[in-house]
Amino acid sequence: MDWLDRMNSAMEYIETNLADNISYDEIAQRACCSTYHFQRMFPFITGVSLSEYIRRRRLTLAAFELQTTDAKVIDVAMKYGYDSPEAFARAFKNLHGIIPISARNKGVSLKAYPRMSFHISIKGDVEMNYRIEQRGSFEMFGVYGLINSDQKTAFSEVPLFRKKCDDDGSVDLMNELLGRFHDTVLHAALYDHTRESFKYMVCYNLPNGLEIPERFTKLSVPPLTWAIFPEPQCDLQRLWERIYSEWFPTSEYEQVEGPSFEMYYGMASNVTGEIWIPVKKK
Repeated sequence: MDWLDRMNSAMEYIETNLADNISYDEIAQRACCSTYHFQRMFPFITGVSLSEYIRRRRLTLAAFELQTTDAKVIDVAMKYGYDSPEAFARAFKNLHGIIPISARNKGVSLKAYPRMSFHISIKGDVEMNYRIEQRGSFEMFGVYGLINSDQKTAFSEVPLFRKKCDDDGSVDLMNELLGRFHDTVLHAALYDHTRESFKYMVCYNLPNGLEIPERFTKLSVPPLTWAIFPEPQCDLQRLWERIYSEWFPTSEYEQVEGPSFEMYYGMASNVTGEIWIPVKKK
């Protein structure tokens, strides 16, 4: 119940400040975790990023206000954080499919995104294997692409990017540099998260003394403590969701800044996987 209370306190803060500035640090403080961890955790639990949830709630309230009052569009736009009527109109149309002034037309169809709250859900009937390990610094190398931070979009963009790395010869060249068979699978790093995107790098450990072509990027990883989750069937998409919705809320750990990894082992025809997340004790 303690975790539920903290999360609902964070949602209450958002709801009462939709017409004011919202501090991500304050949200995380109410949830008793770091801002970085809260922003990583939120979309896996809710299916939507924190910024997108706030945007949808503000535009929902803006639509109600336009329908039920005589407030000017520019005043409603400013109230809900938009610097200009044009920016407000674009966002409003993207969500509701109409321009703001049309919200006053009788019979018009609008979208309402309700306030979120957290309740008890019975889960955990399937065990989760994990281990905690401390590792020194190491380097990875590979090629990366920018992936949308929206969870659903990311889960569709990542396979396309990995296919691109296969098709353009990046994977074959990396395996050749490493002296491995061409169909040996590579790892992936997820890092440099922003509210809009993150970098997804198809990569592998960089051996000492190996010279790499300019097309590849180096990623330096500092000493960190890792929560490592094995997945023999390699269903890492489902595992990501379970880690944030089941493991983190009941563990004594939270995520810290640093790259996370999808570690793949074996050949393309027989792959197992692990997820590595940098953590610290709460």
